Amino acid sequence: MYVPTSGMTADQVLRVFRHDAPSLLFGAMIMAVGLVAAAFSEIRRKHDPILIYLALLAGLYGLRMWMQTGMFFMMQSWSFYPRVSSAIDYVVPIPAILFLNAAGFLHRRMRSALYVLGIVLGLLALATLVVGWRPIFTEINAVLIIASVTTLVLISVRRRSLNRDAIVIRRGLLIFAAFIFWENFRTLLGISLSDIEPLGFVVFLGCLGYVAARQTLQRDLQLGEIQKELEVAKRIQLSILPAAFPNSANFSVAARYVPMTSVAGDFYDFIMGDDTHAGLLIADVSGHGIPAALIASMVKVAATSQRANAADPARLLAGMNAILCGNTQDQFVTAAYAYLDAQSRDLRYSAAGHPPMLLLHGGEVREIAENGLILAVFDFATYTNIAFPLEPGDRLLLYTDGVVDAANAQGDFFGQDALSALLRQTAELPPSNAADRIIAAVQQWSAAQNDDLTVLVCDYTPDRQE
Repeated sequence: MYVPTSGMTADQVLRVFRHDAPSLLFGAMIMAVGLVAAAFSEIRRKHDPILIYLALLAGLYGLRMWMQTGMFFMMQSWSFYPRVSSAIDYVVPIPAILFLNAAGFLHRRMRSALYVLGIVLGLLALATLVVGWRPIFTEINAVLIIASVTTLVLISVRRRSLNRDAIVIRRGLLIFAAFIFWENFRTLLGISLSDIEPLGFVVFLGCLGYVAARQTLQRDLQLGEIQKELEVAKRIQLSILPAAFPNSANFSVAARYVPMTSVAGDFYDFIMGDDTHAGLLIADVSGHGIPAALIASMVKVAATSQRANAADPARLLAGMNAILCGNTQDQFVTAAYAYLDAQSRDLRYSAAGHPPMLLLHGGEVREIAENGLILAVFDFATYTNIAFPLEPGDRLLLYTDGVVDAANAQGDFFGQDALSALLRQTAELPPSNAADRIIAAVQQWSAAQNDDLTVLVCDYTPDRQE
């Protein structure tokens, strides 16, 4: 180890540089590998732990090689520099431990032991920064590294069923272990020879780089396949949603559906739709993603099977509940169903754990809640109807809880009052425009979309063809 020296001649500086040239070159090459790994992770816009830990390992190891050369010591006037140069020795193995764990090569007990090793090494680094380098620190580090590498080698040799990545890691580890053993035994015995450990590290780093690249590409391929499958699932789910409500002389209906992810658990359907009748169903499956979407498909089947009960919301929900119970893997469904009859001029409504329907009548908004138990959980659940007279110009709004539960950056919910006010403000707009305004207002309010958004807007417009 060199000490900062002033007044050195050009020949002396040149000799130091020639002596350190291999370390400077190897250090630069190793840090370049780290920079490439970090850049690749950033370009992919994904924080892949394998690439991040590889970048940290290579960067720290290369930096250590540079910091411990005579050239760097000569250029430093900072009195704290020797402590930092010594402390980095103990930090370098930590990202290697994290890499092996992220790549799936550590079983539970070995993972716990290596995490303890990482903590001890971190404490050694901290102690070096506080009190400076001590021989005992180096000896403890050498013993711990020898013990841990020996254990890793023995475990890797004993394991028979290894995949390709594990075999590559094992070969690189065996080569690097030989260099580590030599270097640490040399340190313990006080043998003055050149440090050849970086040669073994380059081999080991190459193996880690191969595994990191292979696993990253494999994950990208898998992700690509998943994306394709999600696109197919999205198209299938959209196909189970009804087309536009049939042209009607009495009803004008608009629906808007904005899933949080490619597929969602929200669902709506027009159980009945003609000039004199409208049966509007909306449902929300607990959870998100593919599981919720699969159950939403089951809701579609259950609802279709109950078309004979379209005029009786309570019986329709009870029939759906009987079909869904025991078939949804502990997930539940909330639902609301409204039946509008232009001949008798009445509205019948029932719900199963769903947010209340909003009815705009005469410029005032009324919340209508007639809730029974959620669907798909209780086979004894019963439901009741509530009825209201329909008047020309009445507008009703069905929605899922993602609308009122949308939160802004401060954590405030959009809420029922804001939705009611918005329903009044859009009273003069056609249902399609009103639905668009509601979705846009919720999206503008939200810091991020954390749930699916679905709204159904229905106007009772007797004797007016849309």
